Amino acid sequence: MRSLARIVFFGTPEFALESLKTLVESGFNIVAVVTAPDKPAGRGMKLRASPVKGYAAEHGITVLQPERMTDPVFLNKLKTLEPDIQIVVAFRMMPRVVWALPEKGTFNLHASLLPQYRGAAPINWAVINGETETGITTFFLQDKTDTGDIIFSESLPIGPEETAGELHDRMKTAGAALVIRTVESIIDGKLLTLKQENLVDPGVPLKPAPKIYSGTCHINWNRPSADIYNMIRGLSPLPAAYTEIRLKDGTMAAMKIFRAGLEKHGLSASPGTVSSDGCTFLRISASDGDINIYELQLAGRKPMKTEEFLRGFSRNII
Repeated sequence: MRSLARIVFFGTPEFALESLKTLVESGFNIVAVVTAPDKPAGRGMKLRASPVKGYAAEHGITVLQPERMTDPVFLNKLKTLEPDIQIVVAFRMMPRVVWALPEKGTFNLHASLLPQYRGAAPINWAVINGETETGITTFFLQDKTDTGDIIFSESLPIGPEETAGELHDRMKTAGAALVIRTVESIIDGKLLTLKQENLVDPGVPLKPAPKIYSGTCHINWNRPSADIYNMIRGLSPLPAAYTEIRLKDGTMAAMKIFRAGLEKHGLSASPGTVSSDGCTFLRISASDGDINIYELQLAGRKPMKTEEFLRGFSRNII
């Protein structure tokens, strides 16, 4: 074993899986993982395990799936594991009785440069807001969400055409490496933490990263084209920005947009106007330019390139 320190890992989605895999492959002693309960998914609504659970089960790691973090049965089991360190990656909030348990503390990997973008969706909001830089941060948990003392942070650029999904994949890899660095430093006792309040500039407001809801994803074509373009990037591939498109029979069809281009100019048709040659391009006007749509999905249909969509549906579009 690389280390005898007993580690309990908390996480659920693919973003967390990368860190768990890297810890296991690096020889750390993962005594258990805590992940979300199985949830119904797919057309058959069959129970589906989280990516973290699937990996842990394949590697013989104990899996705990509490409905409530204050469940006495779960808490007793956690105490019997006697963790030295707890690691949290893409997991829900936890009470003090859980995060205060290990002697060496509980730390979280967060996908932003804290204290900016505290909250559930930092990757999405950084892209939606048109940022050119973001980062990853490890910090010790405290009572308030994403406010604990910073252990390490690293900056990452955001490409001008990069989607949240593409950034997510880069960040999960960089984040896994930062988790390893953090664990090693905790075990070695070589830490110099930094209080987040020391990084807060009174003249620079903190940008939040709240959970994304359906209403967040609906495109308002009266907004500037650059804002809409960044919104599409920031919500792609999931949950995806969407609009409604009018068909020739007068009905409205919901349409998700996964990839688009920005054509900014002073003169434009009325916001929301759809134009197309019926073969190669589909664009919708914003307040100061056009959004060229490259990849989309009509409700009830598979995702497709614009050219494929136009071959099948151009005659139905007004």
